[in-house]
Amino acid sequence: MELKLILEAILFTAQKPLTPHEIRGLLNTTAEQSEDESATPFKKVPEANILAALEELHREHEAAQRTYRLVCVAGSWQFVCQPDYAPWLKTMVGHKLRPPRLSQPALETLAVISYRQPVTRAEVEQVRGVSVDGVMQTLLDRGLVVQTGRAEVVGRPALYGTTALFLEYFGLRSLEELPAADELRRLPIEKPELLLTVDPHLATAPEEPQLPLADRESFAETASEPAPETVPPLAAEPAPESAPQPRTPENL
Repeated sequence: MELKLILEAILFTAQKPLTPHEIRGLLNTTAEQSEDESATPFKKVPEANILAALEELHREHEAAQRTYRLVCVAGSWQFVCQPDYAPWLKTMVGHKLRPPRLSQPALETLAVISYRQPVTRAEVEQVRGVSVDGVMQTLLDRGLVVQTGRAEVVGRPALYGTTALFLEYFGLRSLEELPAADELRRLPIEKPELLLTVDPHLATAPEEPQLPLADRESFAETASEPAPETVPPLAAEPAPESAPQPRTPENL
């Protein structure tokens, strides 16, 4: 029995998309619990072999041009129907309530995050040129963006990145399938100055500012010169004594 045929049966019956890791766990559990000896050879199948079999199935279904196809979205595999047959399927299963479409500002903000992640809110605003507070909160509420950590800069702002739901929303297997956007990636962003770590478990302290090299050399030369000797001030000359006046009858 071929591995790809077993995978085809599993995915055709599965109620949700499955990753290669989940499929491998299913194969191992079946080999341990099933009394059918045909399941034993697939007990420890490497994930690389499972992924190769899935890719082969994907090519075969694409070449067959059936009404359904095997796709990988956000790392999980599933069978889906071709979009051309959507009207009849909607009539059969009904319409599902979907959240409203993303606005143009939300799409632009999401594009910046997806191509530049991890990225801070301030860096997104530098690229877009406007405030993104409200738009960012919408993306967080929709589960398309999530906080991934904090930047090692002054203030330790939050870093943001896209989620697996983002890949599902746009039908992408991974971020590598994003359309080329070299211009967006090359757009320069001014980064805040890094901090000098005082202790890995404590807060950080900013680095002390330094004088330019020319000023430091001039300051060093001035500091190395001996201090000039202090010349004591000249003493004030005594006032000349007045000459004695002749004795006259008037001053006797």
